[in-house]
Amino acid sequence: MKRALVVIDVQESFRQLPRWRAVSTADIVERTVRLVEARRAQGDLVVWVLHAEPGSGTPFDPPSGHVRLIEPLTPLPGEPVITKTSRNAFTTTNLQQILTQHGVGTLMISGIQTEQCCETTARLAADLGYDVEFVTEATATFPIPHRDRGPAATDADWDAILADPRTLGTDAVIERTEYALAGRFARIVSLDELTATG
Repeated sequence: MKRALVVIDVQESFRQLPRWRAVSTADIVERTVRLVEARRAQGDLVVWVLHAEPGSGTPFDPPSGHVRLIEPLTPLPGEPVITKTSRNAFTTTNLQQILTQHGVGTLMISGIQTEQCCETTARLAADLGYDVEFVTEATATFPIPHRDRGPAATDADWDAILADPRTLGTDAVIERTEYALAGRFARIVSLDELTATG
């Protein structure tokens, strides 16, 4: 069975949010470039996923112009680019059809956010029968405000969020994701492992 790298939501929308300054992996674009180039060289399919929230008036609303890959990320001709409106990359797209058409049995998951769209996609992929490799080092996330801050917390003042001792830091978010996925839904793989040559 073939392998596919699924690059999730490495898009300009995130760079427009106040929380971008607290991103866990400031060089996520460079890491993504490295991973994509290595997997292309191995002949793997690369699938690009974007997230859209039509009518939201946010940077994820297509009219904002930000629902696009962060430069210099560029799909090659023949590499699918799909847009989702759900957390996982399957439910609102034709991703499974694309993977089936290409005979893919193993998915490598990377992108933004580690514990949301990436983890959710990994879980669903495993349930659908794919072998999943989760490339944590090629994912990025943000601190998570305590639930008591309410639904507007992600748009609140980030100085206050970062100063709040109840805020879950990115290291803890990433650790919890790996604990939840490993041995159940995915194998955790390193960036070096997937970009090694020879």
